[in-house]
Amino acid sequence: MVIKQINSMAEVNTVSWNQLVHDKDPFLRHEFLLALEQSGSVCIETGWQPNHLLVFDHQALIAAMPLYLKTHSRGEYVFDQQWADAFYQSGMEYYPKWVNAIPFTPCQGQRLLIKPEINQQTVTLLCMDHIKQLSELNNISSLHTLFPTPRQIELLQQTMLIREGVQFQWFNNNYRDFDDYLQAFTSRQRKKINKERRNITEQGIKLQRLTGKEITEQQWQVFFKFYEITYLKRGQSAYLNVNFFKQTARVMPEQILLVLAYKDRSYVGAALSFIGDKTLYGRYWGCYQEYNSLHFETCYYQGLEYCLEHQLQKFDSGAQGEHKISRGFKPVTTYSAHWIQNDQFSKLIANFLEREKILIRQYKKDCSQYLPFKATLS
Repeated sequence: MVIKQINSMAEVNTVSWNQLVHDKDPFLRHEFLLALEQSGSVCIETGWQPNHLLVFDHQALIAAMPLYLKTHSRGEYVFDQQWADAFYQSGMEYYPKWVNAIPFTPCQGQRLLIKPEINQQTVTLLCMDHIKQLSELNNISSLHTLFPTPRQIELLQQTMLIREGVQFQWFNNNYRDFDDYLQAFTSRQRKKINKERRNITEQGIKLQRLTGKEITEQQWQVFFKFYEITYLKRGQSAYLNVNFFKQTARVMPEQILLVLAYKDRSYVGAALSFIGDKTLYGRYWGCYQEYNSLHFETCYYQGLEYCLEHQLQKFDSGAQGEHKISRGFKPVTTYSAHWIQNDQFSKLIANFLEREKILIRQYKKDCSQYLPFKATLS
């Protein structure tokens, strides 16, 4: 086996890369990662320098790892800024660091793309050894694998520290339609959801769902303004630009779902999702002004209806959002894996993660008590 490191997705064959991707994961597709680079959303200037790993066996690509050299911790959704501060206070540099992740995307998926017939553990250790050697030679503090699958955590836990987190996801229990889904709720919670959906109609708001090919240039501009506003409200700049969204619509239109909300012939809000083999991934949202229940309808209920109509098994709505619990999104454990080159700091962080894990598991248990389902289904 031979490892090669590349500085752009343009240096690897699209078909060879995509053959390593499971479950039609939209974020791992060559087209998605290349769009991040070609749009300028991911580059040295934004603090995301591509350094992807490729593993070849007799010139055939058998494994790959999306890998970036980072000079900050933004856009990761696994927060390690306190670790960086501790390094700095000790007179050490935390940045640059390696990040094995999909930029700006807190969704679980493969982080080591390995052909199924290849020994997974062998390739994992090979990649880890390569990264460790590079880190020692170039004074790179650490490696962080963000939101891998539970199966890959089993492979990584031998050489890395494991961190747990919680997200809220929806699972399809063979529901026929949205009304059938609500029958699983307690009466009180069911009335609450129905009232929120009536609020939309009573305010004169209508919803439209579009796939990638159906979205016009003007609609992309409208959506992007909504997306930008979401960040501006927090005093931040948007991570992605409009060229990224338009490029993904061109090269992978079948995996894009845009929900537009409009009132009196004017758009008032939008939500963009990506479609996998069995999962809908809710990603971006924005609105000009606040309307009662608009966020819930645009981001969640429209997505749930889409899942039910297309028999998708899961709705992964991304990071945070305890308000999702009362709408039937269950708390699930997410993972990240961390290798710290400095032994002393590695031990300190390991102790911290053990304490944090107790709190995270208790939080997950507490959240489960607020699910809206009838007692026999919760």
